[in-house]
Amino acid sequence: MATDYDAPRKTEEDTEDSIEELKSHRTEKQSSSAVDIDETDLADAYELPGADLSGEELLVRVLPPQADEFTCFNCFLVKHRSQIAREKDGHLYCKECES
Repeated sequence: MATDYDAPRKTEEDTEDSIEELKSHRTEKQSSSAVDIDETDLADAYELPGADLSGEELLVRVLPPQADEFTCFNCFLVKHRSQIAREKDGHLYCKECES
C-alpha cells in the first residue's frame, strides 16, 4: 500500500476514536482479508507414497555404476571410491555415514 509521507499527520486532538470504533475497524479488516482456499486444489499438488506411477516416463537418463563409484550400504547414495571410510562384511560405507 502506498503511503503519502507529505500528508499532514494526525495530532492527539484528531485521534479521539473510541475503543468500540477501533474494534469494529479491526474486525472489518480481518473479515475482508480472509482468503477462500479450495483444499482440493492444494491436494492435487501432492503425490502420495503408494501412487501408481506405471504410466509415467523417466525424464532422466540412468547410467550403470561406474568403475570408480560405490553405493554406500547405510545411506544408499552413489559416491566416488575416494569417499570409502570402511568395509564391513563386504559392504562399503562412506565417510559421511561414519562421521
